[in-house]
Amino acid sequence: MTDKMISRKDGAVGYVIFNNPERHNAVSLDMWEATSRILDEFGKDDSIRVVVLTGAGTKAFVSGADISKFGSERSSEEAVAHYNKQTEKTYSGIHDFPKPTIAMIRGYCVGGGVGLATCCDMRIASQNARFAVPAAKLGLGYDYPGLKRLIDIVGGSFAKEIFFTARQFDAEEARMMGLVNRVLPDEELEAYVKAYAETIAANAPLTVGSVKLIVREALKDESKRDTAAMAESVRRCFASKDYVEGRTAFMEKRKPNFTGK
Repeated sequence: MTDKMISRKDGAVGYVIFNNPERHNAVSLDMWEATSRILDEFGKDDSIRVVVLTGAGTKAFVSGADISKFGSERSSEEAVAHYNKQTEKTYSGIHDFPKPTIAMIRGYCVGGGVGLATCCDMRIASQNARFAVPAAKLGLGYDYPGLKRLIDIVGGSFAKEIFFTARQFDAEEARMMGLVNRVLPDEELEAYVKAYAETIAANAPLTVGSVKLIVREALKDESKRDTAAMAESVRRCFASKDYVEGRTAFMEKRKPNFTGK
């Protein structure tokens, strides 16, 4: 595991921390690979119910690819193909992760950082957050999966504005576009996200997971939707011990204790 990635558990919340603050948390190939491994571990750990992704320090969430590594990681067509494959594997792994994910964003969220944030279920930002995708200033092409994830969140017109202008958007502009769910004062961000993640973690995991699956399928073309998986996820909720616990706790006027079973 590279020291540029930190994995931390806090009760039912797992944290994935991009730890390259001297480069505004720019991401190298080994960091993408480590991210996938951390997520695999959290996915298998039943005690973890929510995952928060964030950057170390106060200046950046993720500022995109680590350009200092391009000579070794993207120096040939084959190397570029390998890098892009691993990056998309990580993005898809976050997007399709079965448990809720929250991007906690402070400072710069640029290029691949925006791509990473759009893979999460929710994005909560501090007032000092700044968003940009400077591909048009660099002549880069963006593949369909990444653009589709952005379009699903902000719509086509805002997606085009983000790419066409390649400029920085502040946190309030991002909230207006729907790119972020909440904007908090810088000093309140961490405590707010912790409380929000714990709120989600205390709810019924099967219900939360079912909704995540159904929303994901709903964003696909109708012909590609897995209706059987959606129906099965709902059936599991009603057949679960948690459904009994939820009803019982409501009648007894107490907080339910959900187990995900």
